[in-house]
Parts: sequence; structure tokens; C-alpha cells
Amino acid sequence: MITVVDYGMGNLRSVVKAIESCTMDVRVSSDPASINDSEALIMPGDGAFGAAMVNLRDRGWIDPIKDFIRNNGKFLGICLGYQLLFSSSEEFGHCEGLDIIPGKVVRFNLPTGMKVPHMGWNEVDLVGYSKYMKGIPSGSHFYFIHTFYPVPDDRSWVVGEADYGGKFACIVGKGNLLAAQFHPEKSHDVGLKIIENFVRTV
Repeated sequence: MITVVDYGMGNLRSVVKAIESCTMDVRVSSDPASINDSEALIMPGDGAFGAAMVNLRDRGWIDPIKDFIRNNGKFLGICLGYQLLFSSSEEFGHCEGLDIIPGKVVRFNLPTGMKVPHMGWNEVDLVGYSKYMKGIPSGSHFYFIHTFYPVPDDRSWVVGEADYGGKFACIVGKGNLLAAQFHPEKSHDVGLKIIENFVRTV
């Protein structure tokens, strides 16, 4: 069973529809106990980092998610669900994250004339390895919408980079974990290929 984590941040339907193109063995759950019989977790999300961490904490998700990842469970983080994996964020001051990946989430500091949020299609260069990126060419385009982005302390986590006023890590991964700043579920065939790889790769 693939569980899409519902912690009250964002519309989950587009993610579920993308998964259903590969398998119907998927559910949306607001109950952390559902992790116990999950083969994989997907954590999407839109909105503010601090509010998301409050929701995860108040709803009892934090320890189950961290234990699942540390036990090498299959995990896909999308957009805010990517940022929350990091140690902290500077959004609205300092906020602690899940601290799965050492690093900090920072705001774009862009040249004059470049707009925030970073919104639309952008090219992604693959600079590292993940089994979930199999069959996806470096230089593929994905759909982004975000104002903040993570800066990993350890470059060995970085799988893909995009450029928006400078290069930034937009895909990270190790083992059974993959997380992306862009929305694969909104990125047409190449994004759906990531989801297919995640669903079908053992």
C-alpha cells in the first residue's frame, strides 16, 4: 500500500491521480498509524514550512515518518514535502525541520528583474544517481512554484540541480528516498515517469 500523507497542507488529489495511473494500491491518510502497513510514503505539500511542522507535530506524524525513512522505507517528498526533510528553514524566522537531511531552507536572493516565486517550467540537470530517475534524461523540464529552496550541507545528497539566479538543489536522494522541489505530478510525461519509477521500483 502506498500512503499519501495528509497533514493539512495542500490539495492531494493531483498526486493521487498520478499514482493511480500506475496502481490503484494507494490511499490518502491523516492517521500516522497507517504507516505500519505502508510499503511506501509520499509527502506532498504547499504552504508555509512552520505551519507544516506544527501540523505534523500536532497530528503525530513526525516520529513515524522519521522512523520509516531511517528504516529505509520508500519515501517520496514533493515541494514542501521536500523542504521539510531538511534541518531548518528561515521562512518567517527560524523553524526546525525533520532533520533527515542536514541543511537549511533559504529564500531566493535574486538579481533585479527576476521574480519570486520561481514559477513555471525549468530545466533540471542530473548530477547524481537515484534509481527513481531511471529513463529520465538530464536537461528535462519540470514544473516549479516556490519562494524558498534547500541548501544541503552534504553534496552527496544532490541528484538534480536547476538554475534560477544561480544553481540550486532541486532533487535529493539516497537509497529508497527521493525528494523534489518541483511537482512531478504536474510535469507531464517526464514527471509521471518519476512517479512510475517510484511505484514500480523495488
